Amino acid sequence: MKNIIVQKYGGSSVGNIQKIMNVAKKVISYKNKGFKVVVVVSALGDTTDELLELASGITDSPPERELDMLMATGEQVSVALLAMAIHKFGKEAISFTGAQVGIMTDSSHTKARIIDVNAQRIRRELEKGKIVIVAGFQGANIDQEITTLGRGGSDMTAVALAKVLKAKMCEIYTDVEGVFTTDPRVVKNARKLESLSYEEMLEMASLGAQVMQARSIEAAGKFNIPLHVRSSFSKKVGTYITKEVRAMEDVLVRGVTLNKDEAKVTVCGVPDKPGLAARIFEEIAGGNINVDMIIQNVSRKGFTDVSFTVVCGDLKKTLKLLESFVKKIKAKGVTFDKGIAKVSVVGIGMRSHSGVAAKMFKALAAKKINIGMISTSEIKISCVLRKDKGEEAVRALHKAFGLGR
Repeated sequence: MKNIIVQKYGGSSVGNIQKIMNVAKKVISYKNKGFKVVVVVSALGDTTDELLELASGITDSPPERELDMLMATGEQVSVALLAMAIHKFGKEAISFTGAQVGIMTDSSHTKARIIDVNAQRIRRELEKGKIVIVAGFQGANIDQEITTLGRGGSDMTAVALAKVLKAKMCEIYTDVEGVFTTDPRVVKNARKLESLSYEEMLEMASLGAQVMQARSIEAAGKFNIPLHVRSSFSKKVGTYITKEVRAMEDVLVRGVTLNKDEAKVTVCGVPDKPGLAARIFEEIAGGNINVDMIIQNVSRKGFTDVSFTVVCGDLKKTLKLLESFVKKIKAKGVTFDKGIAKVSVVGIGMRSHSGVAAKMFKALAAKKINIGMISTSEIKISCVLRKDKGEEAVRALHKAFGLGR
């Protein structure tokens, strides 16, 4: 089946009835151009946060299975309303949940991974000439339990469907005009990027740029699915995310990101014996928690401190897992710090140019910003610093690397 396009509309794009009607018109315009259109929709506006607030009004630690049952309802509302809007404008549309179109996941509630997508039902409806609307962010496991794919999971739904349907393009519609050199709300002269490599976009997303879910970019890169990040409120071309091309290496740094959603956890007084650090991180991995930066201090008198960062949403779970475990390994205790932020510079040009770290540290030092932790990869350098210094650090780095308009 040819000429399929997958479009994903985020919560801000369908935040109220007027916006839903506008999305319906946009989708129909693609249908009129001869495309077979599959639309993935997120929950309306802040619905997911409101549902989480309802749950927290009942208990601080709701069962994850029941959280998934609750949160999956948000997308069902938006797909049904969008289908109604398309019908009102005289075109045929049909809405589905993730489970109805055969999105099968593992059983990790609240952050499930897609194992397989059947998509036969989507193909049948496209053949009938209908616009197909799919609830993002959700699927079902082998026991037909509803699962959700984690924050930004609708992006993953769109990429997975684009892959299985061999779509011509996967368009990600959001409330910004594309991917910028940094958050335009923090730096007024931030510049929209015409293109990015999958690798750069993956680093930027995992480091705090909230344009797309990191896992979805990883999948798009793996299967070479072209992505176009653009605004649902304008017709302007956005940012294309594609395979790396040689010209991309000429640019030293492409963007600066800020992540305020991490906490630092320190396991204090760990006996300095081989294998204990491995046991700490095995325990955390067993709770399906991703660790970001890790630092182990130099041993003093046979003891060492192990520090690492996790997303704030996993902090309570991490501390609970470590509570009894630290006694088991005879460590002295656990502390945490939610007052941190992580600022990063990203660019594939860093592979072939030197001096980025020196320039970064010099720019932060000039603003008297202290660095707590550092991590690097081939194409990024990240620093942990105090949260109240985060935006100042972004502005300083954006200026130092000449990223403004």
